[in-house]
Amino acid sequence: MSAFVLDASVAVAWLFDDEDEPRADTALTHLENDVTFVPQLWHLEVRSALLGAERRRRIGVDEVEERLRFLRELPIRTDTEPDLGAAFALARARRLSFYDAVYLELARRRDAALATLDAALAQAAVAEGLVLIEPMNGSR
Repeated sequence: MSAFVLDASVAVAWLFDDEDEPRADTALTHLENDVTFVPQLWHLEVRSALLGAERRRRIGVDEVEERLRFLRELPIRTDTEPDLGAAFALARARRLSFYDAVYLELARRRDAALATLDAALAQAAVAEGLVLIEPMNGSR
């Protein structure tokens, strides 16, 4: 069984019907067989995205609750012990936000692939020798 780290950008793409993203679709299929990790930060980021969508009237309150139920049912494991020093060093070395570096640190520490839609984070992951979750057909 393989493992991967799920970035909030991918999960947010799952939450909105108008966001068709092959990399996100591929990551969703990986949930079936792979161990999936997220940092605690992930829970804050996806809820912030939902709240922003609600405030912009992109979705209603009921839809927010429906999407939160969907997220709660995902077979993911929350990592609660990041190496903040390593994340800070990665942020510095790879010119990432500290938030993105937390995902990168987790993927490195768990020797896991990374599912992200963030170009800078993907580039940093590749530079660190990590595997990215990509569509089988190579689109995007």
